[in-house]
Amino acid sequence: MNRASASVHVTKDQNHLAWDPAIPPIATVGSGDVVEFECLDASNGQITAEATTATLDQLVFDQVDQVTGPVEVSGAEPGDTLQVELLDFEPADWGWTASIPGFGLLADDFPDGHLKITRLEAGAERVEFWPGIRIPLAPFCGEIGVAPETGPRSTIPPDTFGGNMDTRHLVAGSTLFLPVFHTGARFSIGDGHATQGDGEVSGTAIETPMRATVRLTVRKDLHVTGPEFLAAPDPHAALRNGARYATDGIGPDLMVAARDALRRMIEWMGREHGLEPMQAYLLCSVAVDLRISEIVDVPNFVVTAHCPMEIFG
Repeated sequence: MNRASASVHVTKDQNHLAWDPAIPPIATVGSGDVVEFECLDASNGQITAEATTATLDQLVFDQVDQVTGPVEVSGAEPGDTLQVELLDFEPADWGWTASIPGFGLLADDFPDGHLKITRLEAGAERVEFWPGIRIPLAPFCGEIGVAPETGPRSTIPPDTFGGNMDTRHLVAGSTLFLPVFHTGARFSIGDGHATQGDGEVSGTAIETPMRATVRLTVRKDLHVTGPEFLAAPDPHAALRNGARYATDGIGPDLMVAARDALRRMIEWMGREHGLEPMQAYLLCSVAVDLRISEIVDVPNFVVTAHCPMEIFG
């Protein structure tokens, strides 16, 4: 991506901590223009490359998950669709993954915090997460959205306007479609991830500052009621869909089934690969995919955790 082709460059200090139509746009672009965003990591700069687990004790949680923007797109009106072409994601040379007390799918299992810093090499296809375990990189932003119908809204949960979707398929080459609720749409983005598994089970991926470049186009001929996207071909499809070890969680509650599947995966990683429970938990957040395998045979549902075997060795 040629940065000079961007119509507007939005700096990392131009951010906000709520999705709210009352927030004025910091810039206006035309339909079809390219915009480059500099985004802080999800901690809003509270966690640095030199941070330790002790840093989590000072984390101000109501300052996390800020987003850069908003940018107004000329011609966008309620009922239109904003087409967001994801052109490029450039992570920093470091990222962090954490188990934050009280947060994550297994918060009760892991009450003590843990922070892991990972060094990221520019242009590398994989990163060593734990010794001998190499994870494919697939950078994207977890937070992408427009101004909601009403606000303010927290940046933590996602909604029909987008927000904290944490969808690992929204990498460069994908196209996202968002409903427009207000004049100008007012687009924002943030929460850079160097890579993540479906589910982001610890509540964090490899979080990293991110330079994101997108093309924003108003679609008058398309009317969506929630986020939809055209996913780019997965360069790691063979790894993600190749040899995997999978563990099932089964029961009448999807959340309980997901936790059971994850606990079994953590046990398998310890048994077969010698990982401590916290190591396995964080690895699951960045490399393991949680998928619904069965949801129609009531009263029980099946959630499966899939771990690609190629990450080992």
